[in-house]
Amino acid sequence: MTAIIIAVTALAFASRQAADARKSIYILAGNIPIMANQTDVAVNRPVEYRADIERFHSLFFSLTPDDKYIDYQLKKAMYLVDESGVQEYNNLKENGYFNSILSSSSVLTLTTDSISLDLNRKYFRYYGKLKIDRRSSTVIRSLITEGYLKDIPRSDNNPHGVLICGWKTLENKDLQDVQKNTL
Repeated sequence: MTAIIIAVTALAFASRQAADARKSIYILAGNIPIMANQTDVAVNRPVEYRADIERFHSLFFSLTPDDKYIDYQLKKAMYLVDESGVQEYNNLKENGYFNSILSSSSVLTLTTDSISLDLNRKYFRYYGKLKIDRRSSTVIRSLITEGYLKDIPRSDNNPHGVLICGWKTLENKDLQDVQKNTL
């Protein structure tokens, strides 16, 4: 009976040691091993959510007057958003938004001000400034959007495994319009 208790205890101890060992890996820097610990996915999730939100907005709004570049950027952005992003893209396309970027040789640059995140509801609100640099003027717009986040499997096209759902623009208004000297 004592042998069985000792064997069970040793087995439990060994399995706990093996589980702890799986949480650590060693990286060799030259000939020096450096231990790297595995972290829980939930610890980094808020950072990944913010990075995904910022990446999507940058892909969708930071554009140059190059139709191939616009198509490339928006194709990448569509991997990060549900049909609400596709609908917004289609609305902008129907209204001639992308053609106006091409015809006016506009360069659009989005700068993130902040991202408000409610982890319990997986809700976000994005605040940014969109600079539209045209030949004749430079316009600064306030951009506020909102949406929800859904965890999905990670892929090459969506490395954080986050899908933006129910995305909509709350505000896109001009803050400043500076005319350029056109001599």
